[in-house]
Amino acid sequence: MIIDSHCHLDYENLYSQLDEVVQRAESNNVRLLLTICTTPKSYEKIKMIVKKYENVYGTFGIHPHETKNFENIDKKFMLNLIKRNKKIIGIGETGLDYYYNHSDKKIQKTSFIEHIHAASELNIPVIVHSRNAEDDTFDILQSEKKNSNLKILIHCFTGSKNFAKKLIDINCYISVSGIITFDKTGDLNEAVKSIPLENLLVETDSPYLAPIPYRGKSNEPSYIVHTVDKLSKIKNVSKDLVVKQTTKNFNKIFNLI
Repeated sequence: MIIDSHCHLDYENLYSQLDEVVQRAESNNVRLLLTICTTPKSYEKIKMIVKKYENVYGTFGIHPHETKNFENIDKKFMLNLIKRNKKIIGIGETGLDYYYNHSDKKIQKTSFIEHIHAASELNIPVIVHSRNAEDDTFDILQSEKKNSNLKILIHCFTGSKNFAKKLIDINCYISVSGIITFDKTGDLNEAVKSIPLENLLVETDSPYLAPIPYRGKSNEPSYIVHTVDKLSKIKNVSKDLVVKQTTKNFNKIFNLI
């Protein structure tokens, strides 16, 4: 069984054909999907999705791009919201994005920390987006983890080998996407190669980042088989082992059987 640890099923090009998307995933042995929240409006759809599909779970979070629009969403808000739904198993995606800077850095950091505190109190993972923000991302995670039981999942890892090592040193899980199948990603693949398989998960980030041979098209969970295949080549292990270990890792961090 393959688990897509990060997809956006509420986005229209997936949401409009959700029965077919879920069926195609199941036909490719992708039996569990985690659909990720980015805004309160996103969460309203996610609640309906996880109620309809037994094998789909969800999260609540405010994407760093959106934080300027939702400065009132703090730890208390998240705790009250999530305690009502047992199929909401993660906080995020949250984090820092200094590539686009759609929201002020200070606002992003404040929101990120509120998400971390909510995740820590609920004892569920925080799902972290980090782009062009390695130093600040790590400093916040390291600081917040010192005095908590915080579980950390770095989504769609595209960072350096050094960043990967630092994340492993504080016991983070790291998820890779279809980007590892792209041409000219040698540095990224070397970084991924250095990450223990026991710390790795796989994701699509669909409808974005479709792997080769679908690059440029809308992505969906069934395409994750190509990321699994590439990861097995990078790690020089069998696809079966990649599937078995990444599934085990997901179940461990999200406390699922």
